[in-house]
Amino acid sequence: MHLFNPKQYDRFYPDKESAELIQKTINFFETKGKKRIKEDDSKRVWYRDFLDFQKQEQLFSKFLTPTKEGDGTTRWDTWRNCGLNEILGFYGLAYWYTWQVSILGLGPIWMSKNENLRKRAAQYLKDGEIFAFGLSEKEHGADIYSTDMVLTPHGDGWLANGEKYYIGNGNEAKMVSTFGRFADTNEYAFFVSNFEHKQYELKKNVVDNQNYVANFALHDYPVSKDDILEEGTEAWDAALNTINVGKYNLGWASIGMCTHSFYEAINHASKRNLFGKFVTDFPHIKMLLTDAYARLVAMRLFGWRSADYMRAASAEDRRYLLFNPIMKMKVTTQGEEVMNLLWDVIAAKGFEKDTFFEMAARDIRALPKLEGTVHVNMALIVKFMPNYFFNPGQFPPIKQMS
Repeated sequence: MHLFNPKQYDRFYPDKESAELIQKTINFFETKGKKRIKEDDSKRVWYRDFLDFQKQEQLFSKFLTPTKEGDGTTRWDTWRNCGLNEILGFYGLAYWYTWQVSILGLGPIWMSKNENLRKRAAQYLKDGEIFAFGLSEKEHGADIYSTDMVLTPHGDGWLANGEKYYIGNGNEAKMVSTFGRFADTNEYAFFVSNFEHKQYELKKNVVDNQNYVANFALHDYPVSKDDILEEGTEAWDAALNTINVGKYNLGWASIGMCTHSFYEAINHASKRNLFGKFVTDFPHIKMLLTDAYARLVAMRLFGWRSADYMRAASAEDRRYLLFNPIMKMKVTTQGEEVMNLLWDVIAAKGFEKDTFFEMAARDIRALPKLEGTVHVNMALIVKFMPNYFFNPGQFPPIKQMS
């Protein structure tokens, strides 16, 4: 079992085009180099170069457009998506984040029966645009029972008023899948809004890094029937299902960051000679590196197997509902533990501004806290575990991808 190695990437993909596009992505970051990546991070530079690259290569379009909506060259493929998650995490969480929140924004769109909006999304992807998921609110977080985004009847449509908070890509998303409720019926709704509309107020970026995590407000924002993605129970289901699909990706981002940090830690220690011995010869350092490696390999193995259950998911086969929160909760918290172990190896070097480790040590803490906290996902695990172990359904074995 080996970890991701950008110098020798040999993960299996069933088609040549996927392998080539993945390799182009690796080449983009290797050409940019760690020095530029770290400079952009420290100066909080919006990752326009990466977005231009993905536009030129049609990366998001080919990976995130379902076959039905595409031009024959696209598909939504969990296996290759999780591979890209790992790679983007390996080079920096900011690059992973803009991809991740686009996935979330697209979730309600691809689940919608609104064919025109699905076609519009496919075209925007082809144009290189990014997407956003307008669910969270400052006062309610992800408590979607309590949304204050309200659609009031107006003519043949509605006027939307309210604020959203923690909305990644909210500064440039042509389609923001926005969750709210109808004022007259109190039923839930998903509709699309656009950052360029004059009734869309981009209030601020709530974080101080490369990402744009928006607080935006809609002021009498006009919403027509053509802008509605889902209503009622289907809107609620779209919110939860989107989070279920999206939160799985956090584990892979953690794996990518830990892998890069592992390489830095072992390279530093193996070249450092103290008291006549290389640091990697010290017994306690061997123990720390072995522990970190074992945990990291376990994280990756579990991620691969979880991908199989995600691929096989259906209304009848819902085993992914157990593997998914474990991937999100346990893999990401293990990522924190791997970083703790490695920090005892790399020591003061881990604070230096020219290391990837310094960036990863900061960002690794975010992943257990996104797309539902550790506590929420633990509750889901407890909910599904009794049936999984003591009252299992009968399902065919799931074949592993090679």
